Formats: sequence, C-alpha cells, structure tokens
Amino acid sequence: MASGVAHIGKDTYHTTIEVGGHALVGDEPPRNGGADSGPAPYDFLLAGLGACTAITLRMYADRKQWPLDAVDVAMHLAPDADGGLQVKRTLTLHGEVDQAQKARLAEIAEKTPVTLTLKGGLKIVTTVDAG
Repeated sequence: MASGVAHIGKDTYHTTIEVGGHALVGDEPPRNGGADSGPAPYDFLLAGLGACTAITLRMYADRKQWPLDAVDVAMHLAPDADGGLQVKRTLTLHGEVDQAQKARLAEIAEKTPVTLTLKGGLKIVTTVDAG
C-alpha cells in the first residue's frame, strides 16, 4: 500500500519526510519550539483526510456524471465532549448539484478510505533497529 520515511537530525523539530515518492517537510510552530518550516504532524493528518475526501467525492461525481465543479473540505481538529479529539469536517460543494446529490456526497464522505481508517483505529507495530 503506502510507505514512507521520516528523518530528524539536530535541527529542532525540522523533519524531512519521503512518502509516495514525494519530499515533504514537517515541523512544529514557534510556540512549540519549532521554526514552522512545514506542517505539524496533526496538520498532515488533516491533509490526508482532506485529500482523500476531496478525491473520493471527485471520483464519485465524475463516475455519476454529476455537475460538481469543485469541492472544498474544511477541517478542524478539536476536543470532543468526552475529552478525546474529533475532526469537524465541512464540505462545500460547488456546481449545480441538487439536494439528493449533496446528501449522497455527504454519505460518501463518511465512507472514504482515510475516514474509515481513522474512525476504526489503526494498529501500529513498532520495532527498533540498531542505528
């Protein structure tokens, strides 16, 4: 499926990431001691969710030949009432899509691969290699 590598040296929190053949940079904002040279880890989480949502809705609308011109996916990571975290996601659908199509696209957004992964949890297996 997917794989990547993240590397951090002595630069405070500046992390180089290679994933999917693309080079990215992660960092922390100054309030957390970083230089803000790239998105913070939770920003990447939201980016993955937003991209997956937008791409999935685009694919679905294209397959159905619906008049969807564009999709904006706004996300906000915030505490929930139980003391955990939740993502508040707002879809803005541009084009001549009717109410039934909008409702169906909202249903599809709840079934995107990254949405389902986040909702279902994800097992992480960690090993340590001698460096």
